[in-house]
Amino acid sequence: MVTTLRSMKLLRPASRLSRVWAPTGGIALHSNHSNHKISDGYEKLVRAGYLRQSQAGIFHMLPLGLRVQSKLEKLVEEHMEGALGASKVSLSSLSTEVLWEKSGRLQNVASELFRFSDRKETPYLLAPTHEEEITTLVAKTVKSYKELPLRLYQITRKYRDEFRPRHGLLRGREFTMKDLYTFDSSLESALDTYEQVRRAYDNIFAEMKLPVLAAKASSGDMGGDMSHEYHLPASIGDDRVIHCSSCDYVINDEIAGTTATGEVPADTELAVWRGITKDRTRLVNVWYPRRIYQPSGESREYSGLDISIPTIKSLIPDLDSAVGDAAPLWLSTVGGAAEKATELVNILDGRLPRSVGDAIQTGSVEDLWPAEFGSSRPALTVSVTGGWNESSEPLGLLRVHSGDQCPQCEQGTLTVDKAIELGHTFHLGTRYSDPLGAKISMPGSAAVPMQMGCHGIGISRIIGAVAEHFADEKGLNWPVRIAPYSCAIIAKHDSEDAVGVYERLAGSDEITGDFLDVIIDDRQKSLAWKLGDADLVGYPVVVVLGREWADSGRVEVQCKRLDVKETVALDSLPGVVETFHMAL
Repeated sequence: MVTTLRSMKLLRPASRLSRVWAPTGGIALHSNHSNHKISDGYEKLVRAGYLRQSQAGIFHMLPLGLRVQSKLEKLVEEHMEGALGASKVSLSSLSTEVLWEKSGRLQNVASELFRFSDRKETPYLLAPTHEEEITTLVAKTVKSYKELPLRLYQITRKYRDEFRPRHGLLRGREFTMKDLYTFDSSLESALDTYEQVRRAYDNIFAEMKLPVLAAKASSGDMGGDMSHEYHLPASIGDDRVIHCSSCDYVINDEIAGTTATGEVPADTELAVWRGITKDRTRLVNVWYPRRIYQPSGESREYSGLDISIPTIKSLIPDLDSAVGDAAPLWLSTVGGAAEKATELVNILDGRLPRSVGDAIQTGSVEDLWPAEFGSSRPALTVSVTGGWNESSEPLGLLRVHSGDQCPQCEQGTLTVDKAIELGHTFHLGTRYSDPLGAKISMPGSAAVPMQMGCHGIGISRIIGAVAEHFADEKGLNWPVRIAPYSCAIIAKHDSEDAVGVYERLAGSDEITGDFLDVIIDDRQKSLAWKLGDADLVGYPVVVVLGREWADSGRVEVQCKRLDVKETVALDSLPGVVETFHMAL
């Protein structure tokens, strides 16, 4: 007798909540729980029994949370292996400081590293990322261009000594990430790989129905010359993402502001913001118009709070962005006993007329040197007029606001959203392969460094971000693809009727998706309590065996995210559940 896969599935016992440790309810977080304001999603993750905090920024995943994480990891693995042909590895969480010194990254990120020494005083660190380790591994193994392209990924825990952990899983000190490292023999091949990864990322987020924005971004300490961030708009996000209403312009606020749109009225007030370098030897005057007309005809007032610090730092890399009032620090420099070479740097917004720059050069601008600074002026005055650089667009020094004109198209206006970063793709080039000796032989030439890419997805951060994005006043709402259970069956009393409904769903050929995952809430609680708990936990679909079941053998199907409740016959149940699953 042949046993079909479908009948084998039915032989398994029904999943029951009475057999799952799900400590839901009973916990209310307060703002002093982690020294920050509690986000709505994090609060519900704790109350619904998904996780518990161990230390600040460090969490234990409970059974429900681990099911979400496992399904998310499976989704990512399918795209890494199926779409990209990547092989999975598992690198050690320990790395040596020697490698990080070789790559030149150790001092740049030292403040965020967990560092320690073994009994032989060998310096180690808990890896926040694995570029150094994977590059060294491949350098020892791959020697010829014929062995490329190579794509290796892992899903593992990472560690970062976050100064201020906050918002639960969104900004932790221990977190789970997916890293994909790509190795190619040529720049052309590497850029093609980069685009393939970008398409895979788009598909991953699409399967979870997440409205993610892929924004051009800074490569930061990671290195390389091209990167994109993948952001989910959220009011508690740490990033600002700018996107156009008409074209495909999407960019991180940190690298926006490179063009100056809008017109400056002839009678506008000239304003200045002052900063200082970390060594306290350069005073930075940033000049900008107080008022600017937008293409819509409306005008906007600006203040020092609107200065784009990332743009200023691109011109003055050692600017101390943590300083709000530069005057006391500057006065302590020019008034100190030790002679210091000092410099005054003037940076002008590109919308200001050339006459302003000329006036600054001649020293005839009233606010060029405030009276409280005394008469000790710098020996050298430099005017950085990036706004009039003939080889580029005018330089804007003010942060972009919603409603500003798009710099890429004429008809679009910009929207600025706070957002949570879920992933990041980097084209690294030879940033790590060169210093770490990852070279390959090429036909007719000497060995050359491999072209590399690094592509990350924050697994635990996605859990926190999805919880935050879809949470409502009643509880969580999970996409079907990563829900702990895609459907919960709730009966008024513990009975075999619920098992019959379970088997009707689990054995149905009408449900074509691969994500049906049903559980029966057979706990000894009232029906009202179970329904409230289901709202908190956030099952995509809930099937209720209540009064209608007792009277007519029909069940009530609830989908909170779609705001739908339907009473259906048992034979129609699989089709209705399938419809809801496809929408979620």
